[in-house]
This record gives sequence, structure tokens and C-alpha cells, in this order.
Amino acid sequence: MSKPIVLITGGNTGIGWETVKALAESDTAFTILMGSRSLDKAKDGIKLIQDEIKASSSSSSPSSSKSDIVPIQIDIEDDASIGKCFDEVKRGYGKVDVLVNNAGAAYDIIASETPGPKGVREAWDRSYSVNVTSTQVFTQTFMPLLLAPSPTGSSTTTPPRLLFITSGLSSLTTCASGHNMGSATTQGTSVPKGWPKPAEMTAVAYRSSKTALNMMMLDWVRLLNEDGVKVFAISPGFLATGLGGAGKERLKSFGAGDASMGGVFIRDVVLGKRDADAGLVINRAGTQPCPDRCRRLKDDVGSSHVFVVVALLIEELSPMVFIGWLEGEEKEEEEEEEKEEEDKL
Repeated sequence: MSKPIVLITGGNTGIGWETVKALAESDTAFTILMGSRSLDKAKDGIKLIQDEIKASSSSSSPSSSKSDIVPIQIDIEDDASIGKCFDEVKRGYGKVDVLVNNAGAAYDIIASETPGPKGVREAWDRSYSVNVTSTQVFTQTFMPLLLAPSPTGSSTTTPPRLLFITSGLSSLTTCASGHNMGSATTQGTSVPKGWPKPAEMTAVAYRSSKTALNMMMLDWVRLLNEDGVKVFAISPGFLATGLGGAGKERLKSFGAGDASMGGVFIRDVVLGKRDADAGLVINRAGTQPCPDRCRRLKDDVGSSHVFVVVALLIEELSPMVFIGWLEGEEKEEEEEEEKEEEDKL
């Protein structure tokens, strides 16, 4: 019996690597294609997973995974690389059951390090190139394999799934409410009038590209509705990864969760545990806040495939902006608790 085939871009590091590891630890057997720009890094990442599974094994748990992990070279910004990857997967497997668009990057630091039009253009162009344009090209290229019928003898009985890894920073609703805006030094303060404005570190290019990714996800919901594909945008939460360059340990000191939490969450989506929320942006706690009228529409039509503008996790913060927000939130929570105590008296 063939195993469900899961292809994960950016699978050799961060949440991508944690997702491969979580799937490999699952009782369900998969063929996991670890996509990476570097085959050597993919092979190193696979060996590390295998070593960790072996080290954590006991008399009651297996010392090896039920799944097969296969390295595959893919640079989503390179059309030739995408085409080669497609041909390799088609030749070797004939289809893909789950496509996880995990590859992404943040480049806002470029605009700060290179002030002026050149730095701004590079930061925005590169953010959209990786997080939006290249993700769309990759998804379109692989769609024939995602929609291909399962081969005879396949153990796959669940619908295909298309996953986009987004960010809580992309929420228009959260942004409009004043959360997650500005930087650690300007958080909660008004920007003085005049131009130029004071220099600050923001994640506006990154978060804008992830907002665009959410719109792209919604269009795939529309396109694939009759094909029965389960489409999701997944907001993993504030996790300690290498994104943004702040460092994992520094992020953990400010409350970031371990990246493995994101891997387990994405594995649950792959296993179908969140199918009731297909067509929405989801987080570990549930779905992102959604206007009541959108929820009613979803209930009325009996389908999760509706177009909604969804708000993302307020708690998921960029390495570049989370410090000031945390301080402000702690102060607000203290004031609310004091008010509640006064009301009780």
C-alpha cells in the first residue's frame, strides 16, 4: 500500500523541519518530501530527525519512523528548480496528497539598513517574491499532481489538502485596532507630524506580503471548491524560529513557544483534525476572529468555503516588533485586573 505523499517547502529548517519531524513521529505512515534549496541541508535535516527519533525511543516505542523522508531540491524563486522538482515528483510518485507552502522570509531589515528608495524597494520586492509570487507559481505548477487520482493500492482515502503558512501579523483587523503596529520604541505612541518620520524597525513589508498570501489562499478555496480540496491558511503562533534574525533563545526569553508546537499543529491539519475549519485562517486555539455575518454565511451555506476577511492571532508577533507590544499588553492587563478588583469592592 502506498503512503500519502506530503511535500513541504522550506522543510530543512524552522517550522518546516518541525513539521517533517512531527509527521515522522506520527502513527500514520507518510512519504514526506523535504523540500530545500540545498540537498545537503535537507539530508542533514533528515539525519537529525532520524537521530532524535532513535534517541527518544523506548521499549514501548519504535526506534524508527513509519514514514519515509526523502530530500528534494526546490527553490521556489527559481522556475527551473520548480519545473525540475515537479518532474521528479511526477516521475517518482505520480501525485501529491498534501502540499505545504511553508517557505517564506522576512526582509524588512534591509529597508532599515539601506535607507531610501533602494532599500525599501528591495525589502518589499523580496518579501513579495518569496511569500506571494513564488508561492503562487509553485502552487499552480504542482496543482495537476495535487488533483491527480490516487494510484491503485493507495492507502489514501482522505481529500487532498493545500496549506499556506501565514502569520498573525497579517491581520487587517488586528492592525486597525492598533495592535502590532510600529516598533518596540514607538508602540502605543503617536507618530509626530512632518517628514521624514523617526527611524523605526517595522515588519510592514513582511506582514503585507502575508496579508496578500491570505487573499491568495481564499482564491484557491474558490478555485478548488468543486475538486474537494481542503485549503487552509495556518497561523502557527509566536514561536522561536530563525525568521527575522532575532535568535531562538532571545525569542523564548520573551515568551515565544517552541517551534515544535507549530510542527504538531500543522501535522494535525494534515491528519484532517481541522477539516471543519477548511477555507479559513486557523490557529492552534481555533479559527482567527471572523465577523459574525461571515460565520452566519458559513452556517447558512453549510460550507467552510466562503470569502471572509479574517483577523489573525494578536499573540503572534514579529521578532522586530514584539517587545514593545508585550510591555503594552502587560500594562493593559494589569490595569484591567485592578479595575475588576475595584468593581468587586
